[in-house]
Amino acid sequence: MGQFKSKITGSGPGIHQANPEEGPPRYSSHHFDSSINPNSTISGMSSESGQKDMELRKTSIYNTIDMAPQLEYYANTLPHQEIKIRPSLDVLRKTFEEVEAEKAAADDAAAEDENEEPQGPPGKPPTRFGWFIAVWMRCMLNIWGVILFLRLTWITSQAGIVLGLVIIALAVSVTTTTALSISAIATNGRVKSGGTYFMISRTLGPELGASIGLIFSLANALAVALHTVGFSEVVRDLMRSRGTIMVDSLNDVRIIGVVTVTILLFITFGGMDWEAKAQIFFFIVLMASFADYLVGTLIPPTLQKKSQGFFGYDRDIFIENLTPSWRGPDGNFFRQFAIFFPACTGILSGANISGDLKDPSTAIPKGTLMAIFCTTLSYVVIVITSGASTVRDASGNMTDLMTENSTSGCLGPACKLGWNFTTCVQSQACSQGLANYSQVMGLISGSYYLIVAGVFAATLSSALGFLVSAPKIFQCLCKDNVYPYISFFGKGYGKNNEPLRGYILTYLIAVAIILVAQLNIIAPIISNFFLCSYCLINLSCFHASIVNSPGWRPAFKYYNKWTALYGAMASFALMFAFTWWAALGTWFAISLLFIYITYLKKPNVNWGSSIQASSYNMALSFSVSLTDVKDHVKNFRPQCLVMTGPPQQRPALVDFVGCFTKQVSLMICGNIMEPDKQTQFQDSTDQYVKWLNKRKVRSFYTQFTANTLRDGVRYLMQASGLGKLKPNTLVIGFKSNWMESSPTSIDDYVHTIYDTFDANYCLCILRMMDGLDINDHADFKENQGFEPDEAIESNDHQPPEKNSANDISENSKSDQVKTVFKNAGGTKTIDVYWIADDGGLILLVPYLLTRRKRWRSCKIRVFVLGDEENMMESRDAMMALLKRFRINVTDVVVMTDTERSPQPKNMNRFLENVAPYRLYDEQQEDVSVQELKKKEPWKISDKQFEAFRLKSERKVRLNEIIRRNSQNTTLVLVSLPVPHGDCPSALYIAWLDTLTCGLHCPAVLVRGNQENVLTFYCQ
Repeated sequence: MGQFKSKITGSGPGIHQANPEEGPPRYSSHHFDSSINPNSTISGMSSESGQKDMELRKTSIYNTIDMAPQLEYYANTLPHQEIKIRPSLDVLRKTFEEVEAEKAAADDAAAEDENEEPQGPPGKPPTRFGWFIAVWMRCMLNIWGVILFLRLTWITSQAGIVLGLVIIALAVSVTTTTALSISAIATNGRVKSGGTYFMISRTLGPELGASIGLIFSLANALAVALHTVGFSEVVRDLMRSRGTIMVDSLNDVRIIGVVTVTILLFITFGGMDWEAKAQIFFFIVLMASFADYLVGTLIPPTLQKKSQGFFGYDRDIFIENLTPSWRGPDGNFFRQFAIFFPACTGILSGANISGDLKDPSTAIPKGTLMAIFCTTLSYVVIVITSGASTVRDASGNMTDLMTENSTSGCLGPACKLGWNFTTCVQSQACSQGLANYSQVMGLISGSYYLIVAGVFAATLSSALGFLVSAPKIFQCLCKDNVYPYISFFGKGYGKNNEPLRGYILTYLIAVAIILVAQLNIIAPIISNFFLCSYCLINLSCFHASIVNSPGWRPAFKYYNKWTALYGAMASFALMFAFTWWAALGTWFAISLLFIYITYLKKPNVNWGSSIQASSYNMALSFSVSLTDVKDHVKNFRPQCLVMTGPPQQRPALVDFVGCFTKQVSLMICGNIMEPDKQTQFQDSTDQYVKWLNKRKVRSFYTQFTANTLRDGVRYLMQASGLGKLKPNTLVIGFKSNWMESSPTSIDDYVHTIYDTFDANYCLCILRMMDGLDINDHADFKENQGFEPDEAIESNDHQPPEKNSANDISENSKSDQVKTVFKNAGGTKTIDVYWIADDGGLILLVPYLLTRRKRWRSCKIRVFVLGDEENMMESRDAMMALLKRFRINVTDVVVMTDTERSPQPKNMNRFLENVAPYRLYDEQQEDVSVQELKKKEPWKISDKQFEAFRLKSERKVRLNEIIRRNSQNTTLVLVSLPVPHGDCPSALYIAWLDTLTCGLHCPAVLVRGNQENVLTFYCQ
C-alpha cells in the first residue's frame, strides 16, 4: 500500500505519478477528489467515500467494472457480506447505462432486505490456536506414552543400543515421511476441520476418504479407552502396593476408568480453551519427569539402586549393552519393532483439530515435524543413557554385594563394580535390570513419583487428545452426508462449533470398551487403523504428485513423491508384519465401505480429488495413443452422434442407442439450439448430463447453436469427437409430423440425410409409432412385441389401432420414463430386412443389442430378396455368409414377391400423403412447369413423380411384406434407401414414412457407408 500512496501524493486528480524510470504518467478512468487524504483511506477505510475510492482503485485499466485481482473473488468461506462475485463476460460486454440500471435495482433490493432483516450484534470470534500449543505440544503428548516409561528400556535390553537405535530410525522414517506428506497436503490449499479425514477425502475422493474417515474416527474413540485403561492399571497397582483394594483387580480398573473418562468428558465440555489448559499442565508434568530422569542419571546411585542394576554411566556396561540379547517369545527384531512402533504414533493429533488452528497450512508442518524431532531425540537419549548405566540382569538382593576382590566365576559387567548376579542369571530368576524390570526409568530418576506423574500425564493427555479429535473428525464426516443416519452428530455448538453430540458418542464407546476390557484384541486393531491412515495419507501425496494435476501446488516443498510412496508401502507392510489378522480385518472393512459408497451411496460431491485428475490423465493418454492405431474392420464400433435434442424429451432414442453402445463404443447426445433460445448454457448441460447418468446411459452431451437443424448437424459431424474417438454414425428420429410441417422444414430434414452420406457417415433413423417426444402424448398403450408369443398374422390389412406401439410407460410425467428399450425383450424376434448391402451395419446393430441382458433371449431373423426359382440357393448362401460372420441367426427368409404390385388401398394411401406436395403441372395447360417450380420449388412435378413411380410402388409393397411378417416382433430394421440427387425431398420422406408405417414395434432405417463393418477373416 505504500507504493499506492507514493504514486498519488502530489499528483493531480486522475493521474498516477510514476518514477522517471517507469516512463510517462498513467491516466486513470476515475478522477479522484483532491480533498481526500490518501493516508486516511488506506489505513482506516472507515468513511463511505474512502471505501468507494478504494473499490475504484481496484478496477483494471480496461474497463470500469473489470476488476483487478482480489482475494474475495477466490475465497468461498468468507462471511456473506464480504463475498464478491466477479462480473461475467456478459456483464462486461453490456453498455454503461445497462450496468448502472442493473446496479441501481440491485442496490434497492439490498436496501429493502437490510430494512426487513436488521443484523444483530456480532458474536465473539472462535478461539484459534497457534502451532506451539495446538500442534507441537499436542503431538508430543500423544507420541509420548506408557511405552516411553515402561517399555523403551526393556526394548534396549533385548535389541541392544545399536539395534535399538535402528528400530527408532525405521519407525521414525515412516512417521517422518507421513508428516512430510501431511505437510504437503495441508499446504495445498486451505484446510478446514476434519483433520486426517478431510485431507484424505479431498485428495483421494469421498470413496476412500469416507471409508478411512469412519474407521479412523472409531480408532480414535477406542484409543480413548486404551489410554484410560493404561492410566487405571497404574493407579490400581499403586493402590494395591499400599494395601488398598475397592472390589477386585478387574473391577477396580473399570471403576477408575469410568470415573477418569467422565472427568475428561467434562473438560471437553468446557471447550477447547479448557482442554488446551489441561494439555499444557500435562506437558509441564511430562517435561518435569523427563528432566527428573536426566538428573537421576548423574546422581551417584545408592546401594539399593545398584542391587537393582543401576550403576551410573560405565564403559563396560555400555559396551555390553551395544549388542542384542534376545529372550523369550518376543526375542526378535521385528517383534521388538512392533512393540515400539506405537510410541511413534500420534503425529496426526495436531492435524485432527485443523479447524481450531489459526493457520493450519503453517502450523501443521512446523508443529508436526518439530514434535517428531523432539520425541525422537528423547527416545535416543533414553536408549543411550539407560543402556550405558544399567545392566540387563540384577537380583535386587543386597547380599549379592561382593566383599572380596576376587571375581572368579562371576558373570557380567557388574562383577567389576563389586556385585555378583551370577546365581540369578544362571537360574533365570533375576527380577531387576533392563531385561526384567519395567520401571527402570523410575529407578534411574531422582524422584520415582515424578516418573509416576509422567506416566499419568502421558496416558491422560493421550486419552484427552483422542477424546477431542475423534468427535471433530466424525463431525466433518457427518456434515459431508456421505453416510446415512449420522448427520445428527454433525451439529456444532458455541463459538468453536464444538461437536457435543460427538463427545457423548465417543464417551459411550470408550465406556463400553473400558467395561469389556478386552484390550489385548482391540490394541492391535487400533494400531492397524493408524497405520492404514498413514498408508492412505502417503498414498494421497504420492498420487497427487504423480498425476501432475495443475491444482497440486503445495507451499511445503520439502517432500518427495518417492518418499511418500515409501511411507505408503512401509505402512502397508507393517500392518501385516505386526498383526496379519487385524490388517486383513481393517482392509476388509475399508473395502466394504468403499464398495458401499462407490456403488450404492454415490455421494453427490465434487472435491477436485487426484482420482479425478488421474482419470483425466488416463483418458488423455489413451486417446492420444489411439491416434497411432490403424482402423481395422474387426475393431469397428458404431460410434454414434445421436440428435436427441434435450435428452429427457426423447428417452426412446437415448435408450435405443445406449443399448448397443454401452461399454462398447462412443455415444454423443447432440442438441441444436436456435441462437435466441440459448440461455444458461452450462447449467442446462449439467442438468442433461445428470439425467443421462441417472438413467445409466454412458454418453456425452453437447449443445450447438445454429440457425437450422441441417447446419447444426453438419457442424456437429465435423466438430464432435476427439482423435479416433469420433462419431462415424448419425442417429436421428423420424420426422413423424412431416405432413404438418413446412416445406422448408422437410427440405432441411432430408438434406441432413444427404449431408450425412456426403460426410461418409453411417445413418440410423428410429421411428416410434407414437413419436419420440414424450411431451406430445398423454396416454400410451402396451407394445405387442413384448407380450406373450402369438401366431403371426398373414393378412394384408392394417392392424387394429388398439395394438399401437408404446414409446414410454404410463407415467409420462416422470423424470425417468421407462421405454420399450428398457423392458425385457422376452422370446420375441428382431427382424432384419437386408435389402441393400451397406457393409453389414444392419446386422451388427442387432447383434450388439442381443449382447445386452434384456435382449439376450431375442432371436434374429433376416429377410433378403430373391426369386422363387433360386429361393433355396439364396437362403443357403445367406446362411453360409451369416455363419462365417459368426452371428447367431434363427432363420433366413427369402422374399420372392417384392416385385408384385401393391394393394390399391395402400397405394392410394401413399398417393394421398404425397398429393399436397405435387404440382399437377400437366393439368394446368396455361402455366409452364418452370413457372410453377419457381413459385413452389419443393413440389413434385408430374414428370418427376412418374420417373420415381416404380420405386414408390416397391416401397409400398415392401411395407406390406414387413407388416405381414413382423406383426409382433420386438424390433424391425430395414435398409435405408439412398435417394438420387434429383429426388424431391417430399417424395423421399414419403418413402421413409411408407416403409415403416403400420408397425406395432419400433422401426429403424439403417444405412452403412458402403464400407465393411463385418468380416470373417482373422487378419
